[in-house]
Amino acid sequence: MPDAPEEVVRLAEERADARSSRDFAAADALRDRIAGSGWTVVDDPGGYRLEPTSGSEPELPARRRAVEVPSILQDVPDMDATVHWVCEGWHEDIERAIAAFRAHEGGRSVQYVVADVTDRDPTAWGEGVDVVWLEQATGWAAARNAGIRRTRGRIVLMADGSVEPTGDVFEPLEEALEDPGVGVCGPFGIVTHDLRQFDEARTGDVDAIEGYLMALRRETLVEVGFFDEKFRWYRTADIEFSFRVKNLDRRATIVDVPVTKHDHRMWFETRPEDRARWSKRNFYRFLDRFRDRWDLLVDPLPEGERPHHHHDRHDHDETDG
Repeated sequence: MPDAPEEVVRLAEERADARSSRDFAAADALRDRIAGSGWTVVDDPGGYRLEPTSGSEPELPARRRAVEVPSILQDVPDMDATVHWVCEGWHEDIERAIAAFRAHEGGRSVQYVVADVTDRDPTAWGEGVDVVWLEQATGWAAARNAGIRRTRGRIVLMADGSVEPTGDVFEPLEEALEDPGVGVCGPFGIVTHDLRQFDEARTGDVDAIEGYLMALRRETLVEVGFFDEKFRWYRTADIEFSFRVKNLDRRATIVDVPVTKHDHRMWFETRPEDRARWSKRNFYRFLDRFRDRWDLLVDPLPEGERPHHHHDRHDHDETDG
């Protein structure tokens, strides 16, 4: 491959500086100038590379299988935080969330990652969003895992497009995670007394953090591992993941952060019979693993009142996503 001219390299360096300063308008303009010189700038985890532009229209990047996405979790983090989404539709919700996070970064370096399983042109996400473009048949947990393999941040936020920050959410989450006894935190939590029915909680330590917004340290993520990829539908994956974090002898705790929670469209726009069937299947996958782990609960039933296996039921929050 030929070396890029000095002028093109200079423009690419200016663009890298603009991206670091979050001046995405300037970065876009510089990218266009580079393209006008017959070169394409390709962003890599460690920086960028320059490739000569062919005479034909640029092709979209190839879709990837989730298992083929390489992990950089063992690398030294070079960003303050990474925020992740899985896009199975309704990209405008995620774009709203990204804009709100950017507005309240407070001088932090923040990486935004979208694992996209839709047919949308991945370049439409624009500058400053790391897009992992996956096969459309990819399940929810596999897509989430593919995204989090690209984490560059010291703290990891896993979000849903229904959650929109209205202020700085990073600072209170960072402060909570300074406590080594806290494994996972976020603004929405649930508790159970019988390992069958889960109810919303408002404050304090809880049995699970809901996946609308959950945060943990990078090293905790490395230690606990990825989401169980048999969760092809999102429901209960957050509970199972929280329980695995708690199994490391760390707490799940609610942190008050400034967010608005909009309608969770994956729930409300899925046919009721489908979401009931998929939710039940996921719940029993969790229950098969943790049905007797009373030691992980904040406030379990007394031993004599605990349900036997033939009384298992799934009452987790069926009216809400």
